[in-house]
Amino acid sequence: MLIQSDAAPSGTHRTMVTDKGSFAAAHCSCGWKGPARRARDRARRDAEAHTGS
Repeated sequence: MLIQSDAAPSGTHRTMVTDKGSFAAAHCSCGWKGPARRARDRARRDAEAHTGS
């Protein structure tokens, strides 16, 4: 499952959450990668914290 969002108004950060097995991880178009999480919601919060949303 892939979840995308336009996280920043400037468009410089485009975040997504990807699933790999039983883990989910947030990624950003700037190259940032969050840690693997068992909870998809926690991965989304990592992405929000990265972008400041």
